[in-house]
Amino acid sequence: MPDLSTTLRNFLSRHGVWLNTNLGQHFLIDETVLEKIMEAADIQSTDHVVEIGPGIGVLTKLLVEHAKTVTAIELDRGLIALLTEWTGDPKNLEVINDNALSVAFPTTPYKIVANIPYHITSPLLRHAFLESSVTPTTLTLLIQREVAEKICDAEDAGMLTILVALFGTPRIVTKVPPGSFLPPPKVDSAVLHIECFTKSRTTPDVIEEIFRLTKLGFSQKRKMLRNTLGAFPEGMERLEALGIDPTRRPQTLTIDEWIALAERNLKNR
Repeated sequence: MPDLSTTLRNFLSRHGVWLNTNLGQHFLIDETVLEKIMEAADIQSTDHVVEIGPGIGVLTKLLVEHAKTVTAIELDRGLIALLTEWTGDPKNLEVINDNALSVAFPTTPYKIVANIPYHITSPLLRHAFLESSVTPTTLTLLIQREVAEKICDAEDAGMLTILVALFGTPRIVTKVPPGSFLPPPKVDSAVLHIECFTKSRTTPDVIEEIFRLTKLGFSQKRKMLRNTLGAFPEGMERLEALGIDPTRRPQTLTIDEWIALAERNLKNR
């Protein structure tokens, strides 16, 4: 029996398909990685799964076998017919030909499972966490390894580290080499799983203030807080009142410290 790589190559060749790498189209052909994605996502028969960028449906075919409903959002209209053929057009699959960043996510509980185009990682997380009326219960994403590691790095935090920490707990499931894809990307990848909280760590107004502050702080990431947040009226006093050393840099602050700073700013306005 031919392996997934051979089957996929033959399928694409038969249909004369050329992948658009500008859209981040790198199809996963590593069955071991697929198994690890499914294991991490822990899909139950009652689950509603949202998949972004399903391509021809390599992952989709596994999702529909386990979930109650799968909503697959694919931007490339040319792949829709191939997706239907590869998956066998099951009744529990809904396909939406649109941009996932503009599609409203479900208003009932759902999980996101996807091998996403790497350039939409940040806007997708913002869409799921900040722009959706209901946030997912979990996200299992195949993304660029460097980005996955940054999201999990609380000691050298970035904007995505802070965003994810407000809504859930991330972990790297496995690292994925370029050879696991067709065609191979130019970077290493990783499966990232985010177990989301039942509600965010703080209120929407505090979250908005956190991102106002982080935008200021990270605009000059190498500078000390006294030169960014401390340069504004009462900035130094607020840092010192919270016991935050103004010589620290923004990437060293914990999520609790960002929340405390934002709450104090709102209280003293």
